[in-house]
Amino acid sequence: MVSKAIEEYLKTMYILKKQYGYIRVTDIANKMNCTKPSVNKALNNLKRNNLVNYETYGVIELTNEGENLAKKILEAYDIVYLFLKDVLNLEKDDAKIEAEKIKSTLTDKTINQLAKYVHNKLGLSNLDCNYDINKEKCRNCARRKQIY
Repeated sequence: MVSKAIEEYLKTMYILKKQYGYIRVTDIANKMNCTKPSVNKALNNLKRNNLVNYETYGVIELTNEGENLAKKILEAYDIVYLFLKDVLNLEKDDAKIEAEKIKSTLTDKTINQLAKYVHNKLGLSNLDCNYDINKEKCRNCARRKQIY
């Protein structure tokens, strides 16, 4: 299990990679509103956990494990967010705040069940395919609406 801070770094790096095609310490610091030394400390921690490849002043790359974990974290957030916003009808901003708090406390089993419920309830797709948030194939087959 990774800490909330590590989750935030992984998500930020994944999003930066998708937006710009690369990841830089400066961009991470700006996006997360933190200092470059803080980012470097986090990167070294992520490197020790085999989630990034990084050398000081060098290229930052998510490992396959790091990228898969970032996708999983984003997927879990999306599922909880959709449930709160579209099923429980919370305001968008409230749903974002609550989803951040809730998603890290749920087990994968609960997230899987919630995903099936949300997708069925909203008519997004049928997840009776033994959906598993840990499987990349399942996260792609969901064909969710873009919610960012």
